[in-house]
Amino acid sequence: MTNLIPSQSDSLSNQPIYSVADLSNAVKRAIESNFEFVRVRGEISKPAFPGSGHIYFSLKDANVTLASVIWKGQLSQINIQPEEGMDVICTGKLTTFAGQSRYQLNVTQIEFAGEGALLKQLEALRQRLQAEGLFSEDRKQEIPYLPSVIGVVTSPTGAVIRDILHRLSERFGTRVLVAPVPVQGRGAEQHIAHAINAFNQMREDGHVPKPDLIIVARGGGSLEDLWCFNEEIVVRAVFESKIAVISAVGHETDTTLIDYVSDKRAPTPTAAAEMATPVLTELVARISELNSRASRALDRKFNFKDNQLTAAFRGLIHPSDQINQLSQRIDILNEKIEKNVQNILSNKQHRLASLFQRLPTPIQKLGDIQTRIIAANERMRAQIDKKLSNSEQTILRYEQLLNAFSFKRVLEKGFVLVTDLDGNPIKQSQDAATGALINLQFFDATRHAQLDPEKISDGSAKANASRQNQTQPKKVSADDNAKTTQPKLF
Repeated sequence: MTNLIPSQSDSLSNQPIYSVADLSNAVKRAIESNFEFVRVRGEISKPAFPGSGHIYFSLKDANVTLASVIWKGQLSQINIQPEEGMDVICTGKLTTFAGQSRYQLNVTQIEFAGEGALLKQLEALRQRLQAEGLFSEDRKQEIPYLPSVIGVVTSPTGAVIRDILHRLSERFGTRVLVAPVPVQGRGAEQHIAHAINAFNQMREDGHVPKPDLIIVARGGGSLEDLWCFNEEIVVRAVFESKIAVISAVGHETDTTLIDYVSDKRAPTPTAAAEMATPVLTELVARISELNSRASRALDRKFNFKDNQLTAAFRGLIHPSDQINQLSQRIDILNEKIEKNVQNILSNKQHRLASLFQRLPTPIQKLGDIQTRIIAANERMRAQIDKKLSNSEQTILRYEQLLNAFSFKRVLEKGFVLVTDLDGNPIKQSQDAATGALINLQFFDATRHAQLDPEKISDGSAKANASRQNQTQPKKVSADDNAKTTQPKLF
């Protein structure tokens, strides 16, 4: 009888026989084809940094370790420096060692595995940058009061840029340059830093004006979403900026490293726009206050100079009084000479001649005094004229500035002020009901109008038709329908 069941020796004889090299290559192909792209979470253990430039470490969990390597050519693509005990997720390709029965993970990307690891990395970077002085208050710049150009670094789409532009338009008109950048994801930090540097490299006299202020803004998000604003390249770009920077990243409770280095931190993008520009009405009030202060200061200056001039005139001796005093002295001397001429004529004649020589001529002394008075008067008048001229120029400049922001000038440009019948301004459409009577104030006159009169007419016609159907079931003629639906102006 033939044995139909092969023996064990027959089965073994049918199996192919591999060489060690063939089996090793077969295992290598099987592993690399089935694990070409894997993501592995574990704790970094024993990282090594040899002179070759590669990085070797192990990924471990409770009881198992996985040999891993980052080749030198991949280092530029990895933003995280492996450290002992770091909880990470590694992405790469599983392969085997040539000539050995071992396998390893060739890592192409590393990311933190949890928020705790992110916060640990963030705190370490914050302390290092703080030690370098990047967050010092002494180096922060003042925010310009009236920036003529504002550069905004944010996403070109979404609510953030719309909120900033809307709030800037409500306050003080200023030109806005938007640098569109991605605000999350891999590589976003490179774009943000480049935009900040590009604004700083613009020329003052270039075709596109250089910004006076930069706003870096983004809406709220998770720690991972906002991580690009914690990257060192962004922090250093803000630190090196010669233009003042306002950071407005996330919500009020979110804090990133850019908030520490920026010159001003805003809780929201809308608040950043409010910090950047004043309210137009407040600016006009400030100008009015300065004008009043200048007028009061000018009045005080005039009064002070007037008092000085009056006091100076009071201190001068009138020329006629000076002449009378000199004449009186001459009379006294003559009287003495006459009384003693007989007794001391011979002895005092020489002395008398000497006295006459020393006696100053009244006319000459009067001329000197008059010359000094005229010179002093001319100097005082020249100073007063100069002060008056400077004050008039200052008043003219304030007057021109006030005229530039006057209410009439705005209407001359084609704007119209919309108010209700009581004169209250209507700022948005929801403040006025359909059919409301309004005033339209133009530059030269005020006109009256009604909002959406056609909607009132359509509503009235439908209501009248409904009431007639309920109270009068009789047939309604075409003429009656025409009368009912006739639109009314008021």
